[in-house]
Amino acid sequence: MIKMQDIADGVRAGNVRALAKAITLIESRNLDHSLAATTLLDELLPATGNSIRIGISGVPGAGKSTFIEAFGMSLLGQGHKVAVLAVDPSSQLSGGSILGDKTRMEELARQTNAFIRPSPAGQTLGGVARKTRETMLVCEAAGYDVILVETVGVGQSEITVASMVDFFLLLQLPNAGDELQGIKRGVMEIADAIVINKAEGDNRPRAELARQQYVNALHMLKPKSLNWQVPAMLCSALHSEGITEVWNMISDFRVRMQQSGELASKRRLQASDWMWTLLMDDLKELFLRDGNVEALLAQVQDAVASGATTPSAAARKLLEAFKRN
Repeated sequence: MIKMQDIADGVRAGNVRALAKAITLIESRNLDHSLAATTLLDELLPATGNSIRIGISGVPGAGKSTFIEAFGMSLLGQGHKVAVLAVDPSSQLSGGSILGDKTRMEELARQTNAFIRPSPAGQTLGGVARKTRETMLVCEAAGYDVILVETVGVGQSEITVASMVDFFLLLQLPNAGDELQGIKRGVMEIADAIVINKAEGDNRPRAELARQQYVNALHMLKPKSLNWQVPAMLCSALHSEGITEVWNMISDFRVRMQQSGELASKRRLQASDWMWTLLMDDLKELFLRDGNVEALLAQVQDAVASGATTPSAAARKLLEAFKRN
């Protein structure tokens, strides 16, 4: 019998074993565990919200693992507690590249005040995001005051991560021109900062040119906030250069957003949006598990696929079957 109060007390005390138990509950697909996890999160909620939540994305080869390790070690040196989480929709195919990242972040993984958690494998992006959000809250309750959420996949996962963090950092390579053309406009629009990594040695002039091109491109986008101009910065994670400046920039962002009330407003909106997302997911699950719907579903799908009926007529038919309960 799992005692929720014992786990909650352990999490709030910063006990890593209690934290691991809490996350195992959150990640479980067992219905009883899901209900227990909901109870646990309600208990822990007053102790959450005290961190800065930072999303980190980047093109392949941009050095996310090296950056996160250097950034995390720098933060630990300043007395912070750092949790690294991942949103990895590719994990259902590859087993999760964050597992490889964890081995590459060996130094950070060994630190007492650091916690690295791969995303649960074999789930949809929505499922992974759901667990990551809830894991983030548990980590906050355990005293981690900097939460780094890495997006390992591409495309929609970046938008998903941006919707659960305070600050979204886009890591880029020092390849001006081609790199700038290749970056998706949608990702540029959600970024709160662009950091060009590997800006060392012979790469430095190219990195500076890329930085200037990003600055020019950013001026063409509508600002996300009147209180923040998205910067483009240089760093070398390998040599730990520019890492402190990145943290100072994020700290400045946090102060400005808190003073303007935008941070609190953003979190309220994120929580409300997330409630509706969960509600729609649960309603869909309830709908698909309904006996009347299950009995009709294959037949209706075949009719739509063969052109015998329209999708709208098929949807109405399934809804009518659901309402007969």
